[in-house]
Amino acid sequence: MLESHIESIEKQTDNRYLNLYHLTFHDRAGAARDYYFATRNSDDRIKIRTHELSAEGICIYAVTREVEPRLALVHEYRFPIDDTIYSLPCGLIDPGETAGQAAVREMKEETGFTFHEYTGGAAYLRRPFFLAPGFSDEPGAAVFGTIDGLDGEKENESSEWIDVLLADRQEVRRILAEEKTSVRAAFLMHTFLKNRPEEPFAFLEG
Repeated sequence: MLESHIESIEKQTDNRYLNLYHLTFHDRAGAARDYYFATRNSDDRIKIRTHELSAEGICIYAVTREVEPRLALVHEYRFPIDDTIYSLPCGLIDPGETAGQAAVREMKEETGFTFHEYTGGAAYLRRPFFLAPGFSDEPGAAVFGTIDGLDGEKENESSEWIDVLLADRQEVRRILAEEKTSVRAAFLMHTFLKNRPEEPFAFLEG
């Protein structure tokens, strides 16, 4: 691990869900500089203090059990962009949950679908990865599987505006070409387009 360049750290906010931290450091030219980042973690659990890599959230790659599988997507309003964006279902891992258990819960809540985790293939493709380390210390993991119960009722919170769709290859191509989407969803949609329908998780063989 590289030597830390952080000289001081100060919590700027006191919010239940997300907080801002102020760091100070000297750059390579010797100038005093400031840096800011956001975190969902409590003060004693921020990655600067723990240096841990454990998933805090999940992104769910879920396909239908059909001859030509469709990909589960959500079209959701997001406050930071004041617009809707296409993404894969996602959410936070609750204390005591595994990533797979969180995926089952989040899929039911966001879409009404029943999720079945696929645990085959290379384990490293499901390990945690940092999402945006330039401004947040949050790692997330992808969970893969199939869905059924497609007539289920979603359980969105009153602060959520989420439309659910099952996208075939043509619709996924259109979304990638024309719509706003998150970068990790875009990469997984590309993966969906490259899949063989008869082997929807062959890409996980590593």
